[in-house]
Amino acid sequence: MTLFHILLVAVIQGLTEFLPVSSSGHLILLPSLTNLDDQGLTIDVATHVGTLFAVILYFWSDVRTALGGVPRLMTGKADTPGARLALLLAIATIPVVVAGLALKVTGLDEAMRSIAVIGWTMLVFGLVLYWADQKGAQDLKAEEWSMKHAWIMGLWQAVALIPGTSRSGITITGARHLGYERSDAARIAMLMSIPTIIASGTLLGLEVISDGNMALLKDASIAAGFAFVAALLALSLMMRLLRSTSFTPFVIYRVVLGLAVLWIAYS
Repeated sequence: MTLFHILLVAVIQGLTEFLPVSSSGHLILLPSLTNLDDQGLTIDVATHVGTLFAVILYFWSDVRTALGGVPRLMTGKADTPGARLALLLAIATIPVVVAGLALKVTGLDEAMRSIAVIGWTMLVFGLVLYWADQKGAQDLKAEEWSMKHAWIMGLWQAVALIPGTSRSGITITGARHLGYERSDAARIAMLMSIPTIIASGTLLGLEVISDGNMALLKDASIAAGFAFVAALLALSLMMRLLRSTSFTPFVIYRVVLGLAVLWIAYS
């Protein structure tokens, strides 16, 4: 891979991982709509690692709280804020892990990697986000996140396994539908991404190791670094914007891109 290609993939992954516009959709579209080759699993793993470190750093206070509660949770008790947060994140991760393994075993994950699927999911779930954002109440804070809501949002997150849906977008949609404030909905969605990215990154990493493809270590390191910077910037931008605006700008982007992709797919 050329340096330009590595940087392009890293920046796209970093910027779109946490914005509600679908990183997987953009990365599938990149080789489909250009003459560039698919970046491969090694670069995918590297960019996932970069975005993982970005979200951990940005929400370090919450992450530290959850990590501190793990020992308590291991004793079977969730009576501290940290243990409770760790439990809720674990509950919210179960649906996407189960669904992801099912898709992997059946091969449906590859079958859905088409620009037509991405066009439809980009469009439809963009409109669903708009509906939930406009109609949802803004009564709940992140501190009120419950086990029931963690499970419900986990089911929403599992839908993001369909390329173009957007993991952050669909979990934010679920949170807004449940009545969480915009910034709190995004905060919960971002925290949910941490165990999910770890799980998907581990699966991809095992595939890379099994393939013996370790020659791309240098390229992977560059990709991880730039993905980290891009993801941190995207997180900061979105969380700042949500103090004064809605998710409508992201919805407009999704609708325009979705229509354009559908036009290309069916023309």
